[in-house]
Amino acid sequence: MQQLVQLYKQYAGKTPVSCEPLAQAGSNRKYFRLTADDGTTCIGVIGTSKRENHSFLYLARHFKEKNLPVPEVYAVSEDESRYLQEDLGNTSLFSALQQGREANGNYNQEEVELIKRTIKILPHFQIRGNEGLDYTQLIAPTHFDVETIMFDLNYFKYCFLKTTDIDFDEVLLQHDLEQFARDLCCDSPHFFLYRDFQARNVMLKEGQPYFIDFQGGKAGPLQYDISSFLWQASAKYGAELRKNIIKTYLEELQHIAPEIAKGYSEQLPQFILFRQLQVLGAYGLRGLFEHKQHFLQSIPLALKNLRTLIENGTAKKYKHLNKTLYRLTDLPVYSKLHEETKVSQSRLVVSVWSFSYKKGLPVDDSGNGGGYYFDCRSTHNPGRYERYKQLTGLDAPVIQFLEEDGEILAFLEHVYELIDFHVNRYIERNFTHLMICFGCTGGQHRSVYSAQHVAEHLHKRFGVEVHLCHREQGITQILK
Repeated sequence: MQQLVQLYKQYAGKTPVSCEPLAQAGSNRKYFRLTADDGTTCIGVIGTSKRENHSFLYLARHFKEKNLPVPEVYAVSEDESRYLQEDLGNTSLFSALQQGREANGNYNQEEVELIKRTIKILPHFQIRGNEGLDYTQLIAPTHFDVETIMFDLNYFKYCFLKTTDIDFDEVLLQHDLEQFARDLCCDSPHFFLYRDFQARNVMLKEGQPYFIDFQGGKAGPLQYDISSFLWQASAKYGAELRKNIIKTYLEELQHIAPEIAKGYSEQLPQFILFRQLQVLGAYGLRGLFEHKQHFLQSIPLALKNLRTLIENGTAKKYKHLNKTLYRLTDLPVYSKLHEETKVSQSRLVVSVWSFSYKKGLPVDDSGNGGGYYFDCRSTHNPGRYERYKQLTGLDAPVIQFLEEDGEILAFLEHVYELIDFHVNRYIERNFTHLMICFGCTGGQHRSVYSAQHVAEHLHKRFGVEVHLCHREQGITQILK
């Protein structure tokens, strides 16, 4: 952490007045918002995977040279483990489309225009971004080929299909999957394939879309990315909207590369089918094996998309696969799962507090009688040292002190084990509220650090709504 602050000092010539940790997404990268004394901000990133860091940094510079909307990279540490980039704010396309999702896919005109504005940018990344790109700088495998496709198809078979009681012929299914992989690769010219193109990876700055998290990109066919975006299960894009968005994409593609646009639509259904099998493999691992509720909730939605595809004849060429998928989408267990997870996801709210014991315990106003109260006072207190007295558990020097000391980390290991079990049971039983409080002497250092990390941990692992309150600091946050 201190090394990130030092990198900022080298770049800006001064120390930031604050270094605020941001909620982690699905990766192991840690994000911080660093603020200067004049109010200007940037995002600091600490990444554990140097391959991912290098790929991101190379692509960010390459895309910037092509005048594509990505965050500007300001400074990079010598070993590429830390870097500073442009602050694009807090609004993702995913959060901007929340109202439409909650209305079961009834997106208003403003939301539709926002999606179109984003989709129009995609072919520019795929084609202009491909020009002069050195794929050896990216994460291997660097090309979309039969081998990489089979990784994902076997992921579906072993992490999802085999968890059901469906009887299938292993040899016939494998033959169909391998033929499917060859068909996806046949004669398709390769461009830049974003790989993880979704609404969460688009940020809105002053209403303009900026693309992020492209470090997993590779060389591949154009159809993959729009399949990934429009058939994401939780997005709930309707058939008419998808048709409209594809038309917008093709019009832009025709404008910038008319010769490439020919024949685009013919192979699109196969890529949509592949994407559904791919995400079901991921949902199986994260949901069925790791018991993460937000992945479980997406399984019935993905199966609904899959059912529509096979009813349209997309998989009819692959006879055994087609028959197996029909039986899979008929399983009643996933309809029941959809209802259970839909209720649990919408009901449970976890309140996480930091507080000072000197000022009394936080009061539970939910009517459920409180929950956990963890005493952090057994761990080493940064507040005993003059240099930390004006800081909190959200500030980089305090975080570094606590993590290097290690006592707070050992303390939280036991906390995670206890509350993870508790939250999982509350979700299963459709409970509505759990309160988790961390107290220390002043409600400033240890309790703030613990509450912040636990709130982000629960939000990331279970997808539940978390209301975070650092009572003595006057800071509140809702992680939806």
